[in-house]
Amino acid sequence: METIRAHSHFHAGHRQLDYEGKCAWVHGHTWRGRFTVRAERFPRIEKLDMAVDFGALKGIFKFLDHKMLISARDTLFQQPEVFDPQGVVVMPGENPSVENVALYCLNEAVDLLAKLFPGEGIDYHIEVEIQETDNNFYTMDRQVTI
Repeated sequence: METIRAHSHFHAGHRQLDYEGKCAWVHGHTWRGRFTVRAERFPRIEKLDMAVDFGALKGIFKFLDHKMLISARDTLFQQPEVFDPQGVVVMPGENPSVENVALYCLNEAVDLLAKLFPGEGIDYHIEVEIQETDNNFYTMDRQVTI
């Protein structure tokens, strides 16, 4: 079994619609993310003899840096005259909760691996951990064949 781990951080804002409490207001975090990707044997990028560039995985987190994370139903931040669309990332689900930030990152990792090694039939176990605050973590994992 082979394992790749890549971690990084990003600064991003969000708010929780319909939340009773302080998280209903726009606020930000220094989020920390970690990918752990396992496979029996990773395919290699031939010329580099390398499986996955750590930077490509970390780039998923870096893309979220200094962005406003929203849900599709948060229409305020989808008005280009109010907020630059390049500064907004729509998360899956009803709110940009830590669970949905993890789901977004996990989906992006699956897409990345599918583009790097299409149709190889590799069984991957992908785990993403998102740390929202010093004391709060959320982990999600998925088995995929690509």
